[in-house]
Amino acid sequence: MTNQYPYIPRSEMRHLSRALPFWMSLGLIPLAWFCAFFGGWTIALLPLVTWFLFSLLDAVLGLNLDNADLEATDDDLYWYRLVTLIWVPAQFLTVFGLIWYVPQADHLGLFERVALFFGVGVITGTIGINYSHELMHQKNRLERFLADVLLAMVLYSHFRSEHLLVHHRYVATPRDPVTARYNEGFHRFYPRVLRQSFHSAFKAEADMLARKNLPWHNFGNPFWKYWGLQTGFLALALLLGGWAGVLLFLVQAGVAIWQLELVNYIEHYGLTRKHLGGGKYEHVKPHHSWNAAHKASNWLLINLQRHSDHHYKPDRRFPVLQNYDADEAPQLPFGYPVMTMAAMVPPLWRRIMNPRVRQWRRTYYPEISDWGEYNARQTPMPR
Repeated sequence: MTNQYPYIPRSEMRHLSRALPFWMSLGLIPLAWFCAFFGGWTIALLPLVTWFLFSLLDAVLGLNLDNADLEATDDDLYWYRLVTLIWVPAQFLTVFGLIWYVPQADHLGLFERVALFFGVGVITGTIGINYSHELMHQKNRLERFLADVLLAMVLYSHFRSEHLLVHHRYVATPRDPVTARYNEGFHRFYPRVLRQSFHSAFKAEADMLARKNLPWHNFGNPFWKYWGLQTGFLALALLLGGWAGVLLFLVQAGVAIWQLELVNYIEHYGLTRKHLGGGKYEHVKPHHSWNAAHKASNWLLINLQRHSDHHYKPDRRFPVLQNYDADEAPQLPFGYPVMTMAAMVPPLWRRIMNPRVRQWRRTYYPEISDWGEYNARQTPMPR
């Protein structure tokens, strides 16, 4: 069969065809504009597609247990990387374009305007923050800057410092704010993590400067960049949409943060690294993260659900993250879209997850008989 696109080498066509499912997230951008133009019942489409359509696709398409070639080069991964780069200007134009358009759209009532930006927050949180997570782990300075841009658009810039300097170091220990404790419902977890993650991120950056004999307010502290970008985006929202634009911007930012912390909540719920004494813990292992091999939600979330491998190799690009079998790492019964919805109902969440945590404890740490006493002896996160 002849190549229908002779200007693209056959090997590139193969890479492109494999990458295309991960491009489905870009379809949410025109959907957001469609909802804004037509209003009414269409406003519900953004959360419905993001949460329920991909949950349905997971049920239909099942699991993907295949692993990509670890020897793949950045050239081989070009079409995968491109979607994360394209998303940044697409999100920027959508968020601020809608902030300009919506306040003057007479066909949209107050409820429709707020509901629309709720939906925008669903995609800036589900896709935008997730793509920033991919970009912040790369060594390329442009990609890391784009990660900062995405986070500033949801007023959560400190997530980069917290994630890179705190979470990856202290995951599955009491010193990590975003590791959800066993039996800790999301509604208790959420206000705790909002407070503690900012504190831990700022302290981690200040401590790094102190080791160089520099004060926290030195301009080497990335918080100056975080605050500058966030202030700039708030000012742009005010310029384009007035105070109504600022309020709509805050709505989408708040929803995006909620979406992020829902994912943080389920990724390590109830999992604990073994304490070795003296404030030290065992190395992070595959069984310290919950995983999900569901095909469609991994397309949407660029393999975030292969979470154990991400903690093993944090700078490994998403197409080559490896899947772990159930005998190597704990598996969620459903993909993240379903699990995040379950997390909003604590009794349902505990019914689904607590038996799995107890089985995990019996499997990996049979020598620990009293987990209440064991956890009470751990080193808490500094206040």
